Amino acid sequence: MAACGSGSSPESEAPGSGGSGAQGGATSGGTSPVGPGNLTTASASVARRLSRTELTNVVREVLGDDGSAVGEYLAEDVYRPFDNDYTVQSASGALIESLEAMATEVAKRAVLPANRAKVVPCMPSGTGDAACLRQVVESVGQRLYRRPLSETQIAAYLTLQKLATETTPGVSHDFYTAVELVLRSMLQDPEVLYRIEVGAPTGEPGIARLDGYEIASRLSFLLWGSGPDDALLADAEAGTLMDGAARASAAERLLADSRARTQLERFHAMWLGYRSIPATPELAASFGLETNKLIEKVVFDEPSSYLDLFTAPRTYVNAQLATHYGLPAPSGGEGWVTYASDERAGILSHGSVLAGFSKFSDTSPTQRGIFVQTRLLCNKVAPPPANVNVDQPPSNGDAVCKLERYDAHRTLESCKACHAQLDPIGYGLENYDIGGRYRTHDDAHEECVLPGKGELPGLGEFSGPGQLARLIVDSGELEQCFIQQLMTYAIGRELRSEEAGARDALLAAFKAGELDLKSLLASYVADERFALRQEEVIP
Repeated sequence: MAACGSGSSPESEAPGSGGSGAQGGATSGGTSPVGPGNLTTASASVARRLSRTELTNVVREVLGDDGSAVGEYLAEDVYRPFDNDYTVQSASGALIESLEAMATEVAKRAVLPANRAKVVPCMPSGTGDAACLRQVVESVGQRLYRRPLSETQIAAYLTLQKLATETTPGVSHDFYTAVELVLRSMLQDPEVLYRIEVGAPTGEPGIARLDGYEIASRLSFLLWGSGPDDALLADAEAGTLMDGAARASAAERLLADSRARTQLERFHAMWLGYRSIPATPELAASFGLETNKLIEKVVFDEPSSYLDLFTAPRTYVNAQLATHYGLPAPSGGEGWVTYASDERAGILSHGSVLAGFSKFSDTSPTQRGIFVQTRLLCNKVAPPPANVNVDQPPSNGDAVCKLERYDAHRTLESCKACHAQLDPIGYGLENYDIGGRYRTHDDAHEECVLPGKGELPGLGEFSGPGQLARLIVDSGELEQCFIQQLMTYAIGRELRSEEAGARDALLAAFKAGELDLKSLLASYVADERFALRQEEVIP
């Protein structure tokens, strides 16, 4: 059964794919059909631990640290495909120890003479200056906790000054020892490490209305991947964020900040599977430049239909990437160039995306098919049979040519239904290698000519990523899947059937706004649902 083991594994699946689809292959939709009971008042949520990237951003922005200690001590998050899925987060002794080591290192750096001004807004008169320490606790605490501290919390932190002023033989203490202890403690507090939403009762069973600070955190983590700044916290204190129009206005300000560009670029890298590119650092950087420039153009610099991200006839390359692709060299070292044909267009033609779903050191038609079905169409893909080793490349007797070996999938009864929905998609992309370069035959086998023809089941035939993108765009299914992926990231888990109505309402707003992504985000945060939470029902 090794012939079926080409990569149709649960690890390759995206939110909405779940691995629970019918054994017959890809099945449509990540949620149940829309019905009268599907538009819920609010989405269920629980405490969500900050992802490693989110915590890195918070540490950098609040404490002036480069954030490297977070990456050094904390393990990488689970990507499904996003890194903030609270359903797979778990606490452990190892995590607690790692957090303690991280907090110790970050606090030590923060009080170094060159860094103190970032966290200490006053000049201490001496080791026991309680008023100055209080300023530190209040100012830093508000940013780390994302709300003002209570008087009880402040008083508890001020007791740490006593430990710092006690006389210890052979140990030198000063005011900054107390600051270091405060920071170490704060950075290990669950209310700092987790986004804990409580809200106030609305009168509707299980539904709570968030307060201004909880809404501010929802806004900033969605649009910046970090905690709210002082201006957003001031909006929360004033109560303006309780109003949908005010939330939309706040979102416009956040989207004008460079952090929003970084956040949206990172969202796409997770969604489209290129957050880790199998290429040399220099080439990976060139791929990143190309892809981020297109995202920035479509969303920020020359706002247009979001679908232009997939159908753009031009791409941004530097001299290295132009040579790599065989495109005309741009003047000035880097710039926009036009593709020669519609077989190449948009982000699916980028080396970053084409490299993302490979296997066995080469392209994988099955993996690329899974990518299209789950990430772009939000269809479910059934897991392979239990007796299949997905870590073995497909085989077909003595066949040398890769497509012949992959054709073997569809000769086995237990494999053919699924692979018929996947492999034909990948076949249409085989002319583009793991680095996005055009080729006419298998790597190292000139006799294995690649026909360059593929089929998106139910939608038609195509040649190359540009034509594939046009098929998907013309189907009208891409917009819905994108909304589903965006909501999955915003909520922190896979969407549920009862949220299909909310998804479709947001899709209608997206279309009404001419598929402008910034307008979509403003609509999303302005909606009443954004300020509500539903109590999670634990089975």
